[in-house]
Amino acid sequence: MEKLKTVLDLHLKLYSVLGYGLVTALTAGLERIFSTVVFQCPCNATWNLAYGLVFLLVPALALFFLGYLLNPRTWRLLTSCCAGRQQVLRAGRQQVLRIRGLCGVLVFMQVIGTAAVAPLTWVAAALLGGDFYECAASGTQVLVRHLCSGHRDPNCTALLPLVPCGDPRAKAAMGLRKDLKAQSQVAGWILIAAVIIVLVIFVSITRCRSPVSFLQMKFWKIYLEQEQKIFKNQATEHATKLAENNVKFFFERSHQNGEYKTPSKEDWKKISLPYTFNPHKLHYSAVHKFVNEESSEEDSVVPVLHFVDSFALNTPLKL
Repeated sequence: MEKLKTVLDLHLKLYSVLGYGLVTALTAGLERIFSTVVFQCPCNATWNLAYGLVFLLVPALALFFLGYLLNPRTWRLLTSCCAGRQQVLRAGRQQVLRIRGLCGVLVFMQVIGTAAVAPLTWVAAALLGGDFYECAASGTQVLVRHLCSGHRDPNCTALLPLVPCGDPRAKAAMGLRKDLKAQSQVAGWILIAAVIIVLVIFVSITRCRSPVSFLQMKFWKIYLEQEQKIFKNQATEHATKLAENNVKFFFERSHQNGEYKTPSKEDWKKISLPYTFNPHKLHYSAVHKFVNEESSEEDSVVPVLHFVDSFALNTPLKL
């Protein structure tokens, strides 16, 4: 059990790194399986382009929406956002409207960035492999004419769509397959370099503009971990007692001693809103803010503090 606890603690400390690394590795492996087992280029001038693009982009789009749906911050922002006017008013109209507006856009951008990890990995791996691009490019008339412009075989444009299949009839144009592979791999490395550059710039800027110091942020994460532990324990204990009391009354028509209070609907809404930062009154979570009952008129969403919502929404102890 101690060894298991050690492994679990290591997983919790490195959750985000392991999570992104695992998603990237699984996506790259899945792409290789698809390109080897499932993908079969039709080698037809009519279908090559569509078939290649479908395998290159549709799985990436599916992975993007899957990542979007699995991100808990999505549901923190969307849950009850279409509720009636009176419900919004009772939850704190100004705060909700602001979060659903510009702050909501910022949160969604962060969600989109997280959801884009898998699809970008798919596209990059597919381009480095070259199979999907070869098929799609060999069916693109503009690119075909460009590649065949200096070729000595007058039938090059008709033969190029057969190249991805290694058709013997396209032996004269088979040398162009290396050009297609090279174009695909260059595009893949450009995509990887662009993503890394954008990521480094974004992380550097957000860290530079962080409203708290490095050590305070570490303390903040420790606080959130402990708050989540205690919140789950307290919620489990309270829910158990309330359930026991209700079930006992159902069977025996008698209540246990003591009153079991639960937070109101408005209170639940307040601690369920996306985290906003107040430079004058620092709160470490929505619960912390609720306890202090501070006004949020000067609050703002800070990208580097996105981990606050992750702690509050993920299953217990996820970092």
